Amino acid sequence: MVSLFLINNELSVESLMTEYILRYGSLRMLGSCTARDNDQFTRNQQVLAKTARGVELAEVLCEATDHTSKDLQPDLGGCIVRQLDTADRQQLDQLHQTERQIWEFCQNQIQKLKLDMRPIDVEQVFGGERILVYYLAENRVDFRELVKILSAEFSTRIEMRQIGVRDEAKLLADYGDCGKQVCCNTHLSEMPPVSMKMAKLQKATLDPSKISGRCGRLKCCLRYEYETYQELKQEFFTVSVLPEANFLQQS
Repeated sequence: MVSLFLINNELSVESLMTEYILRYGSLRMLGSCTARDNDQFTRNQQVLAKTARGVELAEVLCEATDHTSKDLQPDLGGCIVRQLDTADRQQLDQLHQTERQIWEFCQNQIQKLKLDMRPIDVEQVFGGERILVYYLAENRVDFRELVKILSAEFSTRIEMRQIGVRDEAKLLADYGDCGKQVCCNTHLSEMPPVSMKMAKLQKATLDPSKISGRCGRLKCCLRYEYETYQELKQEFFTVSVLPEANFLQQS
């Protein structure tokens, strides 16, 4: 974008850096990142972005506007370093192999320490600044010793992230019953609660096996049209059953 200013009766041209909405990380977070100089990017381009977590792989969604940025958390922003190149893709392949090794090592240490937790996934930031371990646990877990072991083994910062079953599906699930990729792993940045009341209002089947998603909880899509159904319910007439008329007696 270019901004024009009138200074001392002379026209000055100031180049403004463009901001883009990016999706990044295993949990597919959304953030507004600034492009350098006059760099321009298009939708679905893969880039390297500098965020609060470090240098990481990100996907360009669109240019940032007031409308697209209003619901984003300000601490998830950053700047775009550059577009992903061939060398970066090779490094990314190596990174995925390393993540598998980290997960296996972490799993073995959890068993040795007899911690009541289940590791779900491991994410290593592209720049190597930190390793994130996502896990499930019913109660609070003292994993300080585990963090010391992992930090000493991989010489980087270790972050332990306790997640729920919906986040587990977001990390691991692929396709839903509709045949499309699960919503939590594509466009949903937050997963608000879904209730059986929403299914009843939409006259959906109440069979849990048919209205539950890959996480075992009620499908997120039950919430998409819930507000519309609420509005229509106020406008439509209430359907009532008329008493049967005994025409034989009248005749």
